[in-house]
Amino acid sequence: MSFSEEYDGMMKMDGHDDDAIGICYRFGQEPCIAYDWDKVIQTLVNMGMTYIEAVEFHDFNQAGAWVGEDTPCFVRSVE
Repeated sequence: MSFSEEYDGMMKMDGHDDDAIGICYRFGQEPCIAYDWDKVIQTLVNMGMTYIEAVEFHDFNQAGAWVGEDTPCFVRSVE
């Protein structure tokens, strides 16, 4: 199954297909795509941003954006 088929109908972030790690289920809300925070930052760095620029861009424009019930979520692994 491809990314497009598996997440059909859910809001996707352009250019971050490889950063998706699954689906987040939340009580009382529609499921949304869960993205790996570290992979998202690395993708932005690969697009030409510095690490600091990528984190600031992500915090404000991606993680900080509310675009409706199916706004993606971001998971950061802890050790």
